[in-house]
Amino acid sequence: MSKHLLDWTSLRESMLMAFAAIKANKLRSILTLLGIVVGIFSIISVMTAMGVLRNSIEEGIMQLGANTFQLQKFPPGGPGGGHGQRWRFRNRKNITYEQALQIREKATLAEAVGIEAWEFGKVVFWSGQKTNPNVSIAGENVEGLATNDWVVGDGRGITNQDIDLNRRVVVLGKPVVDKLFPPNLNPIGESIRFDGSVYQVIGVLSPKGGALGGNQDNLAIIPITTFFQKYGKDKDIHVMVKALNREVVDDAIEQSRMILRAARGVAPGDEDDFGYFSNDSIVKQFNDFTLYFRLGVLVISSIALLAAGVGIMNIMLVSVTERTREIGIRKAIGAQKKDILTQFIIEAVVLCQIGGIIGVFVGILAGNGISVWLETPPYMPWDWTAIGLGVCSLVGILFGVYPAWKASTLDPIEALRYE
Repeated sequence: MSKHLLDWTSLRESMLMAFAAIKANKLRSILTLLGIVVGIFSIISVMTAMGVLRNSIEEGIMQLGANTFQLQKFPPGGPGGGHGQRWRFRNRKNITYEQALQIREKATLAEAVGIEAWEFGKVVFWSGQKTNPNVSIAGENVEGLATNDWVVGDGRGITNQDIDLNRRVVVLGKPVVDKLFPPNLNPIGESIRFDGSVYQVIGVLSPKGGALGGNQDNLAIIPITTFFQKYGKDKDIHVMVKALNREVVDDAIEQSRMILRAARGVAPGDEDDFGYFSNDSIVKQFNDFTLYFRLGVLVISSIALLAAGVGIMNIMLVSVTERTREIGIRKAIGAQKKDILTQFIIEAVVLCQIGGIIGVFVGILAGNGISVWLETPPYMPWDWTAIGLGVCSLVGILFGVYPAWKASTLDPIEALRYE
């Protein structure tokens, strides 16, 4: 019989004996692995939840398309910070339509420049039906749909003629259509009303979804000139710039910044009096924001795993004492020191892995609970699952070595005499 086959047989016997020992002491084993379960659960549940939120942000919270960034009056997240910061941001002048047009005309690294303004909390009416007072009205130029990554699924989008002639036409989001119109009616050509004005429906957007419980499809899009005619031209303008390709995004941001600084008369050396962000910057901001929270969870989980490891060591020492006679018999019939050492280390590792598997399973379920609430796809943290189970093995080995060594060095004659 080959040496490898003997090693595998010995390893298999050690694993079977480990499972038998765990099964023989169910209550003690359950209490021992609770610490492992709690530690791994804490890590996996938090990392799963963070993964769900990050995916939700990447897929939905940002209305911008690929290779696109936005310039606006406020920094990302709005006028936050202390009282002084908020006052400083609110005192900024709005970005004007004329300033936005300069970016559109001069930005050579831009494939498209969308210009938009917004009104919120509107009610839309059609033939006795009405929406909730939560519909957003977007005034857009022609390129605004592309830079917002909006796709017209039925009908058409806004054209240059609509802009030039201030036409009262509208492109609706799917939730608005579903709320107003019966399923068998094509809304194209129908007339709707909001804020006392009538608009003809020319298109319906394909669903885009949302993030963090929001719904960015709940909107109505009208030509930006029509928007100015209805709500005034003194609105804060957002400018979305789609770069020619991913490689020139940073250069396009810098070029657009310089154009807007010149248009707004910002003196050299003064800081920007506007903000800008891209999809990547929002994801980075989220990762930075949650970094210390994740580190805190890792520290707490590490303490729980350390306590669980000490518990495992104590239980294994008790197990060695209880099974002294069994160890003596095994040594008397030919078991070597390494066989006893392997048996008890495997027992500690198996105990830790059982707790780790339970902790991973429950942690993934708990962490994905947020995906149900946000109506986003579930997230599987493969990397943290592997790390968690690897840590379990490490804990089992580190805290199982001393009891295993103590068992392996027992004198067989003294062990057989043990009562």
